[in-house]
Amino acid sequence: MVKEPRPGRVKTRLGRDIGMIDATWWYRHHVDRMLRNLSDPRWTLVVGYAPKTARIITRGQDIKIWQGGGNLGDRMIRLLRQAPPKSVLIGSDITGVKRRHIARAIAALGNRDAVLGPARDGGFWLIGARHPGRLGKSVLSGARWSTAHALVDTKARLPGRIALVDILNDVDTVDDLP
Repeated sequence: MVKEPRPGRVKTRLGRDIGMIDATWWYRHHVDRMLRNLSDPRWTLVVGYAPKTARIITRGQDIKIWQGGGNLGDRMIRLLRQAPPKSVLIGSDITGVKRRHIARAIAALGNRDAVLGPARDGGFWLIGARHPGRLGKSVLSGARWSTAHALVDTKARLPGRIALVDILNDVDTVDDLP
């Protein structure tokens, strides 16, 4: 999930610490590096972008899909429900994510119905489902997004057996930068 890198529209909490221009610069370069690093013949990268009018630059082979409207949960479930079996969705501000993390999460869907990658702040950096098209449209409704409760709330709403994979860091403030 990627937002168009515009000052004041992305990484605003980080922007309060280092300035909106610098936060946007970090985000733009981080997303570019992350897409390059996660490219792998074992899967297809799909960039869920926002807003609808966004100009998102990818390396050409990436598929781009508009996230749609609504809160974070609405947009995540919309993207997941369109995905093929054993799909995962990740945030665009995750530091340290490697192909091995994605492969481990996809492998977990071999014997689990859903997978979550916990973030250090109580949220999560990855969500996936063995059969994402079967998830209900409101399965992520009511989660307390952008709080330390996001992981617990989401785990309680997902059906079936859930795997937890690697704990990684997302970037919200200057203290989260590597």
